[in-house]
Amino acid sequence: MLIDAALIVQDLSTAGEAARALEDAGVDGAFTFEGPHDPFFPLALAARETTRLELGTAVAIAFARNPMTVAQIAWDLQALSRGRFILGLGSQIRAHIERRFGQPWSRPAPRMREFVLALRAIWAAWQERRQLDFRGEFYTHTLMTPFFDPGPLDCAPPRVFLAGVGPRMTEVAGEVADGFIVHPFHTPEFVRAQTLPALERGLARTGRQRDELAVACQVMVAVGRDRGELAAARSAVRAQIAFYASTPAYRGVLEQHGLGDLQPELNALSRRGAWAEMAERVSDELVEAVAISGTPAEVAAAIRARCGFAQRVALAPYGVDPSVLRELVRALRG
Repeated sequence: MLIDAALIVQDLSTAGEAARALEDAGVDGAFTFEGPHDPFFPLALAARETTRLELGTAVAIAFARNPMTVAQIAWDLQALSRGRFILGLGSQIRAHIERRFGQPWSRPAPRMREFVLALRAIWAAWQERRQLDFRGEFYTHTLMTPFFDPGPLDCAPPRVFLAGVGPRMTEVAGEVADGFIVHPFHTPEFVRAQTLPALERGLARTGRQRDELAVACQVMVAVGRDRGELAAARSAVRAQIAFYASTPAYRGVLEQHGLGDLQPELNALSRRGAWAEMAERVSDELVEAVAISGTPAEVAAAIRARCGFAQRVALAPYGVDPSVLRELVRALRG
């Protein structure tokens, strides 16, 4: 099992240093996400300061962009990292796409499937010198002149991982992606009942085998060496769970545990900006169902037991000191 960790920096100028620290800590991959900063820029800095670490987005929002712009950014990062880049894409929800990014929203699963196919067509034009002639329902790419063609890479094109929670987007990953990113807001019961069957349906639809799809399981961990560290980490995890659980698209995870009514309640609080009150509504039982908490050794053992279906585990530690993260990585290696 490969171990990934979040590359989170407040000062973008320190991204390379932070990535080097993760590499030195023994993790296999570092991932960024679409948050306060662009998800791609830190990886360009990280690529220059590391030699072994795989670098990826988990995730960049596909529908905030178009296939050509994403194809070009991913191509450059793959070249800069010498083949270590993984393009992780997600759809986000309608409100963010339309109101934050000002982009169109419709039929997210078919649109994502076509987005990935368009990426591959663009990359084939560059890598294999094919004529660009992609004509889809949502995207059309038929013009590529030599001036805009970056030319072939010395390595393979980037791998594409898709993230999803609902069954249809998960099926799309099984159909067309190189990997699937399990959202950190999940439980083992939801993965067994919903996620893995949806992946199998997607694979079967296009005649692919299970070993053709890597699974990266993002896990929320609250880890500490003493009660003080653990309490701080659990508090941060509780707030993050409240944020995720307020999202209508993620209600299925709550419904798996008979907690579906919590989602609209949290959503209403989020509209009022009552973030502290939202965290108070998240029970200890829900924290234990979604997150893994304990000492580094305890968390490592629980991750191995929980994520046996995955080829990668992506640690999502909230409120965790970097030295504690290093201990957790060592425990996972052990």
